Amino acid sequence: MIKTSEPKVIWNSKCLLGEGTLWLKEHNSIYFVDIKKKKIFILNIKNQKKKIIKVNKEIGFLAHIKKNIFILGLKGELRIQDLKTNKKIKSFFIEEDLKLNRINDGKTDPLGNLWFGTMDNLERNLNNGSLYKLDKNLLITKVDKNYMITNGPAFINPYNFYHTDSRRKTIYKIKIDKNNKLIKKEVFKKFSKKDGAPDGMTLDSKNNLWVCHYGGAAISVFNKKSKLIHKIKFPAKNITNCCFGGANNRDLFVSSALKGMGKNDIGKFNKSGSFFKVSTNVLGKNPKSFKLKQSISS
Repeated sequence: MIKTSEPKVIWNSKCLLGEGTLWLKEHNSIYFVDIKKKKIFILNIKNQKKKIIKVNKEIGFLAHIKKNIFILGLKGELRIQDLKTNKKIKSFFIEEDLKLNRINDGKTDPLGNLWFGTMDNLERNLNNGSLYKLDKNLLITKVDKNYMITNGPAFINPYNFYHTDSRRKTIYKIKIDKNNKLIKKEVFKKFSKKDGAPDGMTLDSKNNLWVCHYGGAAISVFNKKSKLIHKIKFPAKNITNCCFGGANNRDLFVSSALKGMGKNDIGKFNKSGSFFKVSTNVLGKNPKSFKLKQSISS
């Protein structure tokens, strides 16, 4: 049986659109971003040191490569950058024909490939979003398309994963082959209006799926048969992204967003925009660092 603590604010970050949670054991640190404020937040949980790095574009996520080198998922660009020196090492421009698109969520799979999704930045009802994979040779493949707002993915194994279209309130279960071809795509869970929209998500070691509710002030946990087995309520309305981490990999770190909230909402959900920690009795799964075949240095 899953047990969780009350959510605790560990950074009153006042994020307009907090996202991109990433636990990095070797740095004893949790990373997250504010997409709209173009910021990366770093909290060392050992010494409680906080750092904010400003970037020049909206940022959906970051993925670790080695030491202080990361891939940043930016508007129209994947960028390899040293966060210590701020040196830009390499850039790949994405969807140059879709100037109003941006990269949203991204995660690495168990083999160290990077997966990321795109969306219309104005959040119009357009199917302009796609799902991409960046492999160790820095080859980009479009794997799926016709999304409105991409979120996830969360990997069961290298060929089976969950991916979300938040606008459609739908989590899909996807199977691909070794050539990145889509073999199967089925609806895993559809949210009702009162639930809000499924946003970022992560898996625990038993492959239960932990899903953030944007507009729903909660995280739901579903087993592999899509049955709800646990729920955590938050004093924040828009719960956006989560990952496991901490000393024993049993803490859940959670981002949230103030975007689109009025005074009444903020009064009711007064911790909105904060960054939270929830203690759990389950073991989390962590993403691998991005595996790069060629050598890079800052």
